[in-house]
Amino acid sequence: MTAPTLAPSAGTAPALPASLRMGAVRLRVRDGARSVAFYRDVVGLTPLGTGPEGEIRLGAGGRALVELEVAPGATPRPRGTTGLFHLAILVPDRTALAVVLRRLAAYRVPIGASDHLVSEALYFDDPDGNGIEVYRDRARAEWRWQGGSVAMATEPLDLHRLIAEAPTLVPVEQKMPDATVMGHVHLQVGELDAARRFYVGHLGFAITTESYPGALFVSAGGYHHHLGLNVWQSRRGGPAPEGSVGLVRYEVLLPEAEIAALRARLVAAGESVEDVAGGFTVADPWATRAAFLAG
Repeated sequence: MTAPTLAPSAGTAPALPASLRMGAVRLRVRDGARSVAFYRDVVGLTPLGTGPEGEIRLGAGGRALVELEVAPGATPRPRGTTGLFHLAILVPDRTALAVVLRRLAAYRVPIGASDHLVSEALYFDDPDGNGIEVYRDRARAEWRWQGGSVAMATEPLDLHRLIAEAPTLVPVEQKMPDATVMGHVHLQVGELDAARRFYVGHLGFAITTESYPGALFVSAGGYHHHLGLNVWQSRRGGPAPEGSVGLVRYEVLLPEAEIAALRARLVAAGESVEDVAGGFTVADPWATRAAFLAG
């Protein structure tokens, strides 16, 4: 079923454009060599060198998907704090997901797996405990919409059937396909009403489902979700101490013409924005920072 046009609710910001895409997710890690090896060899990303701020960049198709900010003295992120639940790397098809499963099995990485109706997903953690999802989308024609909400669930994923679809001639070292992108980012927040005010009321994301207790899923352009927001482990929680491992920022890519208008709306709403090359950054009520960039 084709996704409906998701208009903003009364009192919310204008809807974000359907061309919105997720960009790189920057993480603070303690051991650069260890993390590079994990994201290269286990996840399957390609090293892309160092960025202008010294971050180590890895990605697919020449695009950075994960950036690593190395801080050997970083402390563990305390349980119950807000921040990253997981970053979610979207592979182009089920065969690519099966190759990832083979690689995770070869490295004996503990995983979770779910069928979400709109997608099939594998879950695991990096060496610093940062959550990762690798998933493939079902065709949009298979998504079920009702009253502006998309049907999502958490059902078992048949891993034996999935791994059987991995081509036997493809080596486990095969990198992720060039068409791989950052599909969404799932965040831990302290309170859902405040998250709704910021992400829907100020930024202009549209709610796609509220079917999960304690969670809210939002997107632009009728995607099932570009952001997940939950209080499952962080209800009434606050940010992790400065300098902890975890999320530094995530990127949202918009047409250049949209950047200035969004910045102006946020300032008018009383949000504090910080200009950066190509756009600006803004923090949610729990200091989780997003960079809105032209791209």
